[in-house]
Amino acid sequence: MKRETFHNPVLSGFYPDPSICRVGEDYYLVTSSFVYYPGLPIFHSRDLVHWEQIGHGIHRPDQLDYQNCETSLGLWAPTIRFYKGKFYIINTFVSGGREACRDNFIITADAAEGPWSDPVFIKGADGIDPSIYFDDDGSMWYTGNYIADEALYEGHHGIYLCQMDPVTFQFKGERTIIWDGKRTFGKWIEAPHLYKKDGYYYLIVAEGGTFVNHCVMMARSRQLNKHFEPCLRNPIITHRHMPLDTPISVVGHGDLIETQNHEWWMVLLGIRTYQETHFNTGRETFLVPIKWAKDGWPMIDNETGMVNEQERMPDLPHSNMLPIFDSDQFEEESLALFWNRIHADGEQCYSLTERKGWLRMFLKKETLEEICCPSFVGRRQQHKSFLAKTVMEFNPEKELEEGGLSLIQDDRYHYSLLAGLSNGKKVLRLYQVEHGQKILVKEEEIQAERSIYLAVFCNGDMYHFYYGYSEQCMTLFMDQMKASLLSSDVNEGFTGAYIGPYVTSNGIDSVNYADFDWFIYQGIE
Repeated sequence: MKRETFHNPVLSGFYPDPSICRVGEDYYLVTSSFVYYPGLPIFHSRDLVHWEQIGHGIHRPDQLDYQNCETSLGLWAPTIRFYKGKFYIINTFVSGGREACRDNFIITADAAEGPWSDPVFIKGADGIDPSIYFDDDGSMWYTGNYIADEALYEGHHGIYLCQMDPVTFQFKGERTIIWDGKRTFGKWIEAPHLYKKDGYYYLIVAEGGTFVNHCVMMARSRQLNKHFEPCLRNPIITHRHMPLDTPISVVGHGDLIETQNHEWWMVLLGIRTYQETHFNTGRETFLVPIKWAKDGWPMIDNETGMVNEQERMPDLPHSNMLPIFDSDQFEEESLALFWNRIHADGEQCYSLTERKGWLRMFLKKETLEEICCPSFVGRRQQHKSFLAKTVMEFNPEKELEEGGLSLIQDDRYHYSLLAGLSNGKKVLRLYQVEHGQKILVKEEEIQAERSIYLAVFCNGDMYHFYYGYSEQCMTLFMDQMKASLLSSDVNEGFTGAYIGPYVTSNGIDSVNYADFDWFIYQGIE
C-alpha cells in the first residue's frame, strides 16, 4: 500500500543548520538563530514531519552578550544530544567579525523546553560547528571544525576530535585531526557529527560553503581517534549539480536519526529560490529518508536520490498536533515563541500587561540602521508569498517619533512603513534602506486621531504596502517594492527576512509608546 506523503520543508522560513536527537518516541530539533533573541529555537515532534516549538536554548539576556554582533553573527550551528537523562546543546557564539571571536560552549537542561543552564565555554575549542558524542563506555567527545595553518588553498579546513571531561566540559588529552580537507581537496569542511553503526564510527560533515556548492560528505573509521576514510562516492547528498532555480537548492549540513522502527532519516538545510537566485525565507529545514547500502555507506532512499518537495511519510504514528495559525492576539503575559528581538540587552522594549490584550512597544533611541537592540519584535517570513497585517494606536508627540511595521534582512537592508509627524501633522512614511543608505520612498498625510491598519502583501518577487482605518477597507500605499532587497544572497548573510512591529525615537529621548492590538501572518502557496 502506498504510504502517505509530506511536503518539504518541514520547518519553513529561516531555520538553518538543524540538529536532531531522539528520546524514546519523542524527537527534538534545534536550529541556528544568529543574532535573534531568544536564541536556539527548540522543537518537538513524534512523526518527524509536524514540529511544535517548545522553547529556546538561550532565553535569558544574561546568558550571552550580543552587543558586538551584526545580523549574521551570534549563534551558529548547534548540536542537540540526550544522554542519561540530560539534554545537551553545544554551539558556537560568534562576535566581532565572522572570523574574529568564535567561542564554543555547552548548555544543559533536564527537559528540552528548558530552563537551560548558563553557557560553559570550552577552553581551547577553536573553530565552528561543534558536536558532542557519547561513546559506549560513557566517554564524551568533541568534534569541531578548524582552519588549517597550512592554508594550502581557499577554504582549507578540517575536523578535529578531543575527549571532554563530562563534568567540567573541558578538554582532556590531545586533539586528533580526523579529517584534513587536503586529502580530498575539500573546501570549508564543517558541521561534523559522529555516529556508531555495525562496528564503524561514521563522521558526517558539510562541505563546499553554504551556497551553490553545499553538500553532505561522509567518512568512517574502526577506531574513534584515528583518521577517517572518506566515502568513495562522496558527496552522499548534494544538489550542486542542479541549477539554482530547482525547487530545492543548496542542500547540506545534515544530522542523522534512527527511529524506534529502525528507519533512518536526515534533517538538513536547503533553500527555495525565486528569480533564480533570491531567497527571502533564508535557509530552511528539510527531511529526507536514508538507507544504508550494501557497501556500508548511507544514501538517499527515494527514486530521485535528491531532496524532494513531496516525500513519503516516516513509518511513525501520525501526529495529533493542533495546527498553528500564525497570528497573535497578545492575550498572554508572554509573547508567542515565534517572536524574536534583535539582540538582548536586558531592557524590556515592550509590555503585554500595561494594556491587557495589546502589545505595547516603547520607543527607544536606537534604529534598525544600527547594530543594536532596537524596539522591534519580529517573526520569520516563512513563505514566498504571504499577507501580514496589524492595527496600531500611536500618537507621536515629537517629529522624530515613529512607529509601524518593518520588514528586515539586516541593519543594511529593510523596509519600514511608519507613522510619524511632519510639521505637526500625522503622516505615513515608507522607508527603504539599501546598502545602508536610507531613503524616504513616500510620505502621505493620514487621519490623526484614529487607529491605523497596516499590511504588507508579498507575491513572490514584490512587496506591496497597504494602510487603512478598518481591516475591511485598506488602501494601497505603495506597490512593486522589490523583495530581492531582503534576499539572503543580496546581503551575503546567513539569515532570512523578518517582519513585525517597530517603533523608534530616532536618537532623541522619549517616553512615548505605540499599542498593537493583534498581528496576523498568512502564508499563500
